[in-house]
Amino acid sequence: MKKISIIYIILFVSYNIAFSQSQSKNKGDKYYNKFNYSKAVKYYESLDAKDHSLSSLRNQAYSYHMMGDDVQALKTFEKVIASKESSYKDYLQLAFYQRLNLKYDEAARSMEEFIAKGGSGEIRAADFTLNKTKITTLKTDNGNATLKNIDINSSAQDFGVAYYKNDVVYVSSNALTGPVQRKWNGNKLNYLNIYKAKPENGQIKTAQLLRASEINKKYHDGPACFSADGKTMVFTRNNYNQKSSDKTTNLELYFTEMKDDVWQQPKPFPYNNKEYSVGHPSLSKDGNTLYFSSDMPGGKGGTDIYTCNRNKDGSWDKPVNLGDKINTEGNEMFPYIHSEGTLFFSSDGRTGLGGLDIFVAQSAGSSFSYCNNIGAPINSEKDDFAFILDQTLKNGYLSSNRSGGKGDDDIYSFTLKNPLRFGKIIKGIAYDKSGPALSGTIVTLTDASGKEIATTTVGENGAYEFSVEDNQTYLLNGNKENYFGDKENVSTAGNESVIEKDLYLEKDPGFSLYMLVTDKDFRLPLQNVTIKIKEVTGNSINEIITPATGDMRMPLQGKKLNDQIAYTFILQKEGYLTKEFTYTKNLNRPGEYKIHEEMDVSMIKIGVGSDLAKVLEINPIYFDLNKYNIRKDAAVELEKIIKVMNENPGIEIELGSHTDCRSSVAYNQKLSQNRAAASAEYIKKRITNPERIYGKGYGESKLKNNCSCEGAVKSSCSEAEHQLNRRTEFVIVKM
Repeated sequence: MKKISIIYIILFVSYNIAFSQSQSKNKGDKYYNKFNYSKAVKYYESLDAKDHSLSSLRNQAYSYHMMGDDVQALKTFEKVIASKESSYKDYLQLAFYQRLNLKYDEAARSMEEFIAKGGSGEIRAADFTLNKTKITTLKTDNGNATLKNIDINSSAQDFGVAYYKNDVVYVSSNALTGPVQRKWNGNKLNYLNIYKAKPENGQIKTAQLLRASEINKKYHDGPACFSADGKTMVFTRNNYNQKSSDKTTNLELYFTEMKDDVWQQPKPFPYNNKEYSVGHPSLSKDGNTLYFSSDMPGGKGGTDIYTCNRNKDGSWDKPVNLGDKINTEGNEMFPYIHSEGTLFFSSDGRTGLGGLDIFVAQSAGSSFSYCNNIGAPINSEKDDFAFILDQTLKNGYLSSNRSGGKGDDDIYSFTLKNPLRFGKIIKGIAYDKSGPALSGTIVTLTDASGKEIATTTVGENGAYEFSVEDNQTYLLNGNKENYFGDKENVSTAGNESVIEKDLYLEKDPGFSLYMLVTDKDFRLPLQNVTIKIKEVTGNSINEIITPATGDMRMPLQGKKLNDQIAYTFILQKEGYLTKEFTYTKNLNRPGEYKIHEEMDVSMIKIGVGSDLAKVLEINPIYFDLNKYNIRKDAAVELEKIIKVMNENPGIEIELGSHTDCRSSVAYNQKLSQNRAAASAEYIKKRITNPERIYGKGYGESKLKNNCSCEGAVKSSCSEAEHQLNRRTEFVIVKM
């Protein structure tokens, strides 16, 4: 950008790399590459159309722009677009020139072409798609800001104001003192120096060169920033000693401390590098976080904004790119971090009014939320940058090369009727449900589509705060280890600028179920029992196999105090009857619940020849005198067999019916067969694979005692003794 010489080299390089053009040998390109735009234009204008390459047309258009003639820049670049060899990226540059000429509708169409022809995957494309309808609002002056071109501006460059105790400093190429005036080839103006002045009613008075022999040197120095106590200064300067591999003089950052009213020898930022630039510093309120611009490798595009944290020993951590919520494939620069944590910066990669626009992003925990274009009159169709704001949030300075200025870049003071507010704030406190604030809670904010917008971990006071858009619906989600999370829907519709919504997290009581499974006869723990656990609603939730200790433990995750639980347990082991039961409980105390202490969970060992009537302690199956229909009381007992057979689909049973000796042998045989058949048929209709059971009548052939009474034998047995012989057996014949 012509108007920002201190970072120009970065922009120049990023502009040319975008098209991957080889260097032309004609004189116009040679002048262009030496930043001598007036001579480059003069030569380009002398060429016939047939002698122009696409590269030289691009360079000619950019040269016009650097000379301040954006009308000719646009006309020339339209010839680039007319070429069949133009790139989709050319539409991006065309949109840039169109915005500089207030042709916003045409610029929007060019952006659509850029997206359609290959740029759809870029951050710039996504930002344009999201914000393209906002141009009308952005260019409308809402009357909140009043700007003043300050008296100290010159015909040279004046920009980059920073607060310094009760004074301000700024950068200027207007040589106020000194006989030696070195010129920079890029704009034929003096090199930049740092000046100190007094702020007064929106003006800057009594400017003087910052008197420090180690600060203002031979080439560009500035802009600068200061710590809150004014004892530390960080400033930008040319790399005097080394050029990059492509012979570019890049920018560096330097730190200096004030001791005995004298700025000490500056020390270089540890991440300076001759191959790329770092500049435009801004320090956080506590002085431990540095924000700056750089075109270092690994960024999103041209220049990006980075942050760097200072350690307790004074060393600086590795810089971190602020990511695509701030940076684009274009150029983001001139960061300014306000004491309240709001980040202001300039960008030509986001949807704006033209050139560099000033944007604001509010802090969202350790990162920043979406950014907003501040709009008119702070922004114009030209370059607007180096925005700073005082503690009242109503006064400050910005720099711009907009029409009506005194020279190249000018400094403007501004006054706001109302503090800048963009979108709304959602804030609150994460509490333990029992009362105190809950430090360490992770609070996440997602939008209506479920996309995560921001996340933060709260401190001792439990407070969180997010900057959000108006008229949207968001979800707050609070989580902490060993606590149940809390969720709250929040709407930003309405007139409130701050929406308060607290979160209440309940401590996990640590509920669990414990069960010891044993053999019913020997009471020893059973290994390899498969325990299937289902909610009574039918949802299978777990399957556990017991170890040698025969036990299992199941945490009840998500259960809260006084919740009611109901689980069905199915216990299975080869050689044992499957056991199924339901356990219900009101969780009225924290901790573990031992199921086996409340109900019988032992398993019964079975094998071929086992009589389920004995195993299950089946009551006698009664029939009416001389009948074999199934009575209600008999059905109750048969249902027990049905349940076991359905739970154990691998067993086969012989249902044997026996009588006592009274009545004839033939009669007893027939009666027992009918009763066996009726009982078996009742079961067949109610089990899987009905052929697994059959009925057989034994009459009085298998008496259990000496109660025989056939022929001449007259039995003297009691009724109870005869009853022992009147029985139904359910003998397992196959497993």
